[in-house]
Amino acid sequence: MGKLFVNEHPLVQHKLSLLRDEKTGSKEFRELVEELATLMAYEATRDLTLEETTVNTPVSTAVTKVLSGKKLGIVPILRAGLGMVDGMMNLIPAAKVGHIGLYRDPETLKPVDYYCKLPPDVKDRDIIIVDPMLATGGSAVEAIRIIKDSGCKNIKLVCLIAAPEGIKAVRDAYDDVDIFLAAVDSRLNDHGYIVPGLGDAGDRLFGTK
Repeated sequence: MGKLFVNEHPLVQHKLSLLRDEKTGSKEFRELVEELATLMAYEATRDLTLEETTVNTPVSTAVTKVLSGKKLGIVPILRAGLGMVDGMMNLIPAAKVGHIGLYRDPETLKPVDYYCKLPPDVKDRDIIIVDPMLATGGSAVEAIRIIKDSGCKNIKLVCLIAAPEGIKAVRDAYDDVDIFLAAVDSRLNDHGYIVPGLGDAGDRLFGTK
């Protein structure tokens, strides 16, 4: 069973409060999403493996640890997931970035695929899917399916806010995927939006309606 981690770090919770505020404009919203993504990346990469090496300090030789070379990939779900990429890359600049384009049909609330470009060696990488909101879970489940069908076995999902319905949908479909969140809200409304949530993350990131 994959783990569910809710990041209760004070900086995460403070920035999330600013992010939710309807008075927060697009520029500050983008900056907050990037900062939160960096903080979330810290936890999502906690289990990376290390190996010993030696370095020469100005005083002596030190036995230290470095990442063991496992390849990572970051895959945002377009379009809102784009806002989290730079924040993740701040910590793991060597990661490759893929893109999956999905939108939610307003009538059925089901995901519709319109774009997919993954690193050619995706099956050899640990993949982190990013999307600010985990609402119905449909887009996340579809993104996981696409990446698994490409041969990748180790997938993590990093979101900022989730509804219980979205968590359940991912768990029911793929119980081996670790989920990292900053908050779990109360429910979805009749339009599939998270309550209290923060509105449409894509619109707030890019200033559209």
